[in-house]
Amino acid sequence: MPRIKVEVDGVTYEDDVEPRLLLVHYLRERLGKVGTPIGCDTSNCGACTVLLDGTSVKSCSVLAVQADDHEITTIEGLGIAGKLHPMQRAFHEEHALQCGFCTPGMIMASIDLLRENADPSEDEIREGLEGNLCRCTGYQNIVRAVRHAADDMRHNGGTASAGHSAAQEATHE
Repeated sequence: MPRIKVEVDGVTYEDDVEPRLLLVHYLRERLGKVGTPIGCDTSNCGACTVLLDGTSVKSCSVLAVQADDHEITTIEGLGIAGKLHPMQRAFHEEHALQCGFCTPGMIMASIDLLRENADPSEDEIREGLEGNLCRCTGYQNIVRAVRHAADDMRHNGGTASAGHSAAQEATHE
C-alpha cells in the first residue's frame, strides 16, 4: 500500500492509503475533515472543493496518492487564530448561503478566484464559479459576497491565501 505525506490545514500527516482512495474520502474518513462534503462523487457539483497547493480542485476527482507531498487546505483550515477568513466573513455578512451544503466548495473556489483576479467583475465571478452548483440560491448573494471579500481583501490588507493557527503547526503520523 502506498504511503503518502500531506500537509492538511497546516498539519503534516503520513498514512498508508489504498491507491484508489479519493482525496475527499481520505480527508473525511481518515482525518475527520467533515467540513468538506461529498456532493455528487462525479465532480459535477463542486461541493467538495479544496485548495491543493493554493489551487482549487474537486477532491472527489483527485486520488489521495496524487496529493502526496502537497499542501491541502480545507474549509476548516481557513482563518487565523479563530477569526474567519475574509471570504467566510463575507459569505456570512452577505447571506450567501441557505442550506449551506455547497458553501465550503463555493468559499474555496472563490478564494482561488481572487488569488487569480483580485478585482473580478460580476461576470468574472459567475464564470469563475461555474463549476460549483448551488441548488438553493439564485447566486446573487454569492456573487455579492465574493465582491465584498475582494474589496475587503484589497482595502484592508486581507489575503486570498488560507491561514493556519499556531496550534495547527504540529505533525501527526
